Amino acid sequence: MKDSPILIIGKNGKTGLRVEQRLQALGYATRGVSRSTAPAFDWEDRATWRAAMAGTRSAYVTFHPDLAIPSAEQTIRDFVALAAELGLQHLVLLSGRGEDGARRAELALEQGGLDWNIVRASWFMQNFSENFMIEGILNGELALPAGDIVEPFIDIDDIAEVAVATLTRPELRNRVFEVSGPRAMTFAECVAAISEATGYPVKYTQIPIEDFVDGLRVQGAPEPLLWLMRELFTVVFDGRNSSPTGGVEEALGRPATDFSEYLRKVMATGAWERSGMQQQA
Repeated sequence: MKDSPILIIGKNGKTGLRVEQRLQALGYATRGVSRSTAPAFDWEDRATWRAAMAGTRSAYVTFHPDLAIPSAEQTIRDFVALAAELGLQHLVLLSGRGEDGARRAELALEQGGLDWNIVRASWFMQNFSENFMIEGILNGELALPAGDIVEPFIDIDDIAEVAVATLTRPELRNRVFEVSGPRAMTFAECVAAISEATGYPVKYTQIPIEDFVDGLRVQGAPEPLLWLMRELFTVVFDGRNSSPTGGVEEALGRPATDFSEYLRKVMATGAWERSGMQQQA
């Protein structure tokens, strides 16, 4: 029912923002929540959950910091139980490819007695333009603990459209949509493509995982994030997710967005413009 709000957990996140905007454009009522909204929703404060969820019938769920962390499984299990108690009927969970912890959290949803969908995603293209990698791009060097492993990076706009499809088309319920971009690339290939698009030199440097984690620690990153980065780069990023998947086309009937189209979109936003920087020839 369009008059019963769809709950968006993580309304300020990269996918939550896009999902809410698309649902509203289609005429659906939404209730976007985060730690800063009223009512608030905080994964670490279960006293906030009930008020945020009350009166909704379906939800788009993003978990912070990541479903891979060990506590996520029980947290999702408790969340699903409360959702059932409050009368929610359908939950759509954003998950990550190849993460053992995330799979355990997915099973907690699948076994929870409600209609469900899982949108299991590759690494986001937007990490290069909206997240921790953008500073390296603007400074001319992206240093990460990743070598020649390829990843079929996905455009977050595709994730949002798949999530909206699952929330609004009952025939898609109770399915996993494993979503990726249409081709696999190394980080070095992505950086080279960004350098060509922007017109300024950007190089990719592979560094040891300990140097990467230590750098994040110096910047004040919390321990759960440090654990997650270590897990993603040393365990998950081992080639297990190198093959592109067809989840976008399964849900939407069109191919997934290519990295070249992502580059075109970012260039139109000006996100990679070096404000006040001297561009090098």
